[in-house]
Amino acid sequence: MVTSITSFGRSGLYDWMIQRVTAVVLAAYTIFMIGYLLINPELDFQQWQELFECTAMRIFTLLTLLSLAAHAWIGMWSISTDYIKPTGIRFLFQSACGLLTFIYVVWGVQILWGV
Repeated sequence: MVTSITSFGRSGLYDWMIQRVTAVVLAAYTIFMIGYLLINPELDFQQWQELFECTAMRIFTLLTLLSLAAHAWIGMWSISTDYIKPTGIRFLFQSACGLLTFIYVVWGVQILWGV
């Protein structure tokens, strides 16, 4: 019961699959951004703004932001359950990680979509 509440997926297999899928999304975004920066060595603010005005880029960035949040949460949850044995300390650590992840996602959405 506790595992199904604190774990991101329904089981270790789902968590493992989510980790792999989010890693692919993060890698694709990283490769795209590095390629974009290499192709545009004289990048100015106007070009950068135009890139992120494109809806497809905003969706790709949002997908990457959500992937980063899920990837980080599963990783920190795994680390905390493996290495932090006292339940109270582990709960505080996981709560802090969850709160920070939520704050970063909301902040990223506000920056990305100008909400």
